[in-house]
Amino acid sequence: MIAASLDILESFARTTEDVFSLEELKNLLSSGRQLRIKYGVDVTAPHLHIGHAVNMWMMREMQDMGHKVQFLIGDFTTRIGDPTGRNKLRPVISQEEIEENAQAFIDQAKMVLRVDDPNLYELRRNSEWYEHMSASELLQLLSMVTHSRLAARDMFQERIRQGLDIHMHEMIYPALQGYDSFALQSDLTIIGSDQLFNEMMGRFYQERLGRSPQVIITTKITPGIDGKAKQSKSLGNYIGLGHSPRDKFGRVMKLPDHLIVTYLEVYTQVPLEQVGEIAQRVASEPMKCKLFLAHEIVKRYHGAEAADQEQVWFIETFSARNTPADIPEMVIEEREQPAFDLVKRFFDGQKSNREIRRLFEQGAISLNESTISQPDRVVHMKNGDVFRVGKRTWFRIHIDM
Repeated sequence: MIAASLDILESFARTTEDVFSLEELKNLLSSGRQLRIKYGVDVTAPHLHIGHAVNMWMMREMQDMGHKVQFLIGDFTTRIGDPTGRNKLRPVISQEEIEENAQAFIDQAKMVLRVDDPNLYELRRNSEWYEHMSASELLQLLSMVTHSRLAARDMFQERIRQGLDIHMHEMIYPALQGYDSFALQSDLTIIGSDQLFNEMMGRFYQERLGRSPQVIITTKITPGIDGKAKQSKSLGNYIGLGHSPRDKFGRVMKLPDHLIVTYLEVYTQVPLEQVGEIAQRVASEPMKCKLFLAHEIVKRYHGAEAADQEQVWFIETFSARNTPADIPEMVIEEREQPAFDLVKRFFDGQKSNREIRRLFEQGAISLNESTISQPDRVVHMKNGDVFRVGKRTWFRIHIDM
């Protein structure tokens, strides 16, 4: 049974930036038929963050009304890579890596979307049509769009201004993503505004090929936890769906105070009336408001119990400046070793030598709360000694002799 209600528009307004077009969306919602909602992802990197989840939560509401999400893995277009925001060619990744990243995306999407009901969820790959498309079919597809239309894309214009190359496979990427909408018979797609050009190509191809154009909802994009650029894995300023409850909580606590209200509006379900009340207290009680925000974000993805636990852990650890009891233990055989070697071994390839040396230079490494600024310093250790790296990472020494 499909719920034909316009009430969802009020819910969507909280995170919506624009709709193309609102009247078309109202007609779709009033039609009484099951809508097909396209959710397309290229899998150049296996990370989704809470910014991506804004779109998925809106899709989840549509699923709860009886509509179907078509989760499209762009396994073919990933070989090209969307040039959005890039001034240089994306590196080609292997098919094996594409498959691994695709599975990681699916696993993370399960935190929000209903994937256990085939009536509400369908997994597709665009290699289904592109692997079998002949050269003549591709040329016919490209003949429908002009070079000037594709070159109008903002990042291409920026490259032209800078005298940088634009490769032809990058140029046709929006056409390929647009055709995906036709292939899926998409009624609706919910995206960040940085994908608007590509999805407008979807409307273009659907109309040219005799189908009704999909409605496009663009959602609000916020700065990352550094208060600057949007959330990005490469910048490290994101809250990932794959992050643990502790990491989510800790990352929220790094947020600049002026973004607390914005994050409450976009990334939580706290009633807007209550958000307004909190907005009046941010200036006088920023830490209390930020703890509330962190609790709400963790609760949304991991439940109230996990959120309660992480709040207690954070307050006890950082407000009381205690060392947590549940820190990892590293077994060593030599009591005397360079501090650099110990920290490097603990991170086990997760940080480069340069990153580790920078931590020492910044005074972020301590042994039993005594700062070690020289990475080559040889330290003498005993059982139970505690290394601290930055504000939220510890490990305990166990000597096995």
